Amino acid sequence: MATDTRYDALSGAAAPAADTARRFSVAPMLDWTTRDYRAFARCLTRHALLYSEMVTTGAILHGTPRGRFLDYSDVEHPIALQLGGSDPVELAECAAIGQQWGYDEINLNVGCPSDRVQNNMIGACLMAHPDKVARAVEAMQRAVDVPVTVKCRIGIDDQDSEAHLTQFIDTVAGAGCRTFIVHARKAWLQGLSPKENRDIPPLDYDRVHRLKAARPNLHIGINGGITSLEACQQQLQYVDSVMIGREAYHSPYLLADVDRLIFGATAPVPSRIDVMQAYRPYVEQRLAEGVRLHTLCKPMLGLFHGQRSGRAFRRLLSERTTVKGAGIEVFDEALQMMQAAAMPRPSVDTE
Repeated sequence: MATDTRYDALSGAAAPAADTARRFSVAPMLDWTTRDYRAFARCLTRHALLYSEMVTTGAILHGTPRGRFLDYSDVEHPIALQLGGSDPVELAECAAIGQQWGYDEINLNVGCPSDRVQNNMIGACLMAHPDKVARAVEAMQRAVDVPVTVKCRIGIDDQDSEAHLTQFIDTVAGAGCRTFIVHARKAWLQGLSPKENRDIPPLDYDRVHRLKAARPNLHIGINGGITSLEACQQQLQYVDSVMIGREAYHSPYLLADVDRLIFGATAPVPSRIDVMQAYRPYVEQRLAEGVRLHTLCKPMLGLFHGQRSGRAFRRLLSERTTVKGAGIEVFDEALQMMQAAAMPRPSVDTE
């Protein structure tokens, strides 16, 4: 279940509903969108929808302890659980467990192209089986009251025409799904690695835009290759929501302006120092739970990218947090270094 972990920047703030928060979301990314990354992201944005890493049905049903895959902190809301699987009965059971755990949305992965998940009938390979996805979604919806959504590609292999995408969307929508987040690249399931599938197939934003125009009654979100909030604002002229992936991890301060530019919030934009100070109590609590400092500081590595002393900050965290027994004093040293770097430099009297 959720852990009631609160800290000053977020204490008392009400989480927006998932349907509202979906206007901007951070993509599910294996090994990246961990609970610690998500807690850190909440120091930057209160409104964005955050996704878990993909969790397979097998991990939830047979893995122990279950909290290893599902635990999160209360501050992470609104938060979506992404499931990997294809069996309707198992997906329905896992969706119900996710709702019991307190997740605000259950998302089905129909976009991951890795060989490992294909062998278990998970991910992008399911785009070739829209009826199977429809049955799974229908079963999941019967099991929960929270939204059930689908994240997919624009196509796979040679099944990548506009007609193929429309047929897939219409079939799954016929089972009751109203929300689709579409990665605007097709996936090559044979011949390309998952990493290559993130870059080599060309982006086709227009296809997603046309899908939204043709299906105005559906919520259509877009994902893939979007790296700035300005690009997000442009996309929102054509689709209902935008999802950002790697850029939100490598350059996390991008998230600081999301609430103002995407959601129209009027709260002050936090500085990078504000973000570290807000995150510190969470780090201290998780250290007390036995979590390594390196794990907790990893999401912060790109926080001062391009800033004065940014490289020194990254080096300090990369080298010092891995030392056995490293504690909050290392975090504090990094914070003090960046506070000093932010101080105005004294003017030089040349007379």
